[in-house]
Amino acid sequence: MSAENDQQHSAHKKDRQEARRDFLKQSSAMMALALTPPLVMKAAQHEEAIAGIFEKMPVSMEINGKKMQLSVEPRTTLLDLLREQLAMTGTKKGCDHGQCGACTVHVNGRRINACLTLAVMQEGKQITTIEGLANGDQLHPVQEAFIKHDGFQCGYCTPGQIMSAVACLREGHAGSPEEIREFMSGNICRCGAYDNIVNAITDVKKGGKTV
Repeated sequence: MSAENDQQHSAHKKDRQEARRDFLKQSSAMMALALTPPLVMKAAQHEEAIAGIFEKMPVSMEINGKKMQLSVEPRTTLLDLLREQLAMTGTKKGCDHGQCGACTVHVNGRRINACLTLAVMQEGKQITTIEGLANGDQLHPVQEAFIKHDGFQCGYCTPGQIMSAVACLREGHAGSPEEIREFMSGNICRCGAYDNIVNAITDVKKGGKTV
């Protein structure tokens, strides 16, 4: 076989190999397309429409005494708004499922888990976070009591514990250690500083300071 024939044979063989690879790629693509759930296909086709659903919406609320005009996505939680958009990182993200209480804030004076409510649902409401509890350099009585009784160890749960403790006192549920434990049960302390937390709340209750 001449050199020219060899070259032609090699080129033909290479073309067949490339054609085979292209066929396999196309077959795999067609198979994947066939197996793709219709809902996924529909979502892909309407990607722009889906993105449009999450356009930002205007929301007006008062946070720590300051009125704010905000723009948020409808799916944004109050917790993520505080932490990610407003840099109020004192409110902690723990479980993000409403089970640990680390994200406790006050909305119109009532304690809630900020991870379980959407920011757009707070239109016109008053929000208080741990950053707004003190009066300037003067700590809130509950904050002072937590320091006095060492009501924290690692400190991660402390903001939520303090916000719940303030609510517990305001709600009139600090009549006994047992009652305090019951109404603080939504806040988890993995370090186990529960006794000190109860002592801090009891101290504020006995002190008679306005909370």
